[in-house]
Amino acid sequence: MEGSFRNIGAAAVRGDERTVTVHVPLSFRRKGGRKVVISPTGEEQRLTPVRYIDDALLRSLVQAFEWKRMLDEGEYVSFSELAGATKLNHSFVSRVLRLTLLAPDVVEAILDGELWCSDRHSFAAYLSWAEQLP
Repeated sequence: MEGSFRNIGAAAVRGDERTVTVHVPLSFRRKGGRKVVISPTGEEQRLTPVRYIDDALLRSLVQAFEWKRMLDEGEYVSFSELAGATKLNHSFVSRVLRLTLLAPDVVEAILDGELWCSDRHSFAAYLSWAEQLP
């Protein structure tokens, strides 16, 4: 279907009036493992907000609440007993359980993929919810 082209700004319309070809001068690059659109002026254009769900953090959070439930219901009476039953170090179990002390807004942000951390246990360093919130 060869036809004549006529230019209308950045678009070219074929002679048969059914096909429109649009040329947009963009380039794509990888940045941090993600594709980023680079505009003609060289600016990065984010099409959607980046959401990253940290699987390790999410698993630790779920595990922490499961262990807290077990302790609350009396399945285990102490961290040491829970650590022995799960064959994990007592200090690891207590660090993971500190994730249950996070402010609800922080937990929600983790679940929504808006908050992540390379050290998944560092969030629990805060003592009060007020200190955790930005």
